[in-house]
Amino acid sequence: MIKRFVSKRGGPAVHCKEWVSDSKRRRNEATLWRRRFWEHAIRDDRDYQHHTDYLHFNPVKHGHVQAVQDWAFSTFHRYVRDGVYPEDWGGLGDGQEDGGFGEPV
Repeated sequence: MIKRFVSKRGGPAVHCKEWVSDSKRRRNEATLWRRRFWEHAIRDDRDYQHHTDYLHFNPVKHGHVQAVQDWAFSTFHRYVRDGVYPEDWGGLGDGQEDGGFGEPV
């Protein structure tokens, strides 16, 4: 419902012809959304924590930084200030290639 509302209300701003592939054109898809994007309702505190960990670890997983705290644009820094995470959380030095955080469930 969210995707439909934004796509319809966004008008030309989300339907740039230069960005539309043949595949998107055949499916009448807006250019704003990635095909595999879906909404997810957070079920409980554990689910929320899993998604938060996944989001914070993504810059490390994709090789942009070596540790979560090195990504300047992350809400991770606020979470550290609030005592949710230790400052050294999520580095690659723990021997786990991807930090142990897979796709959210």
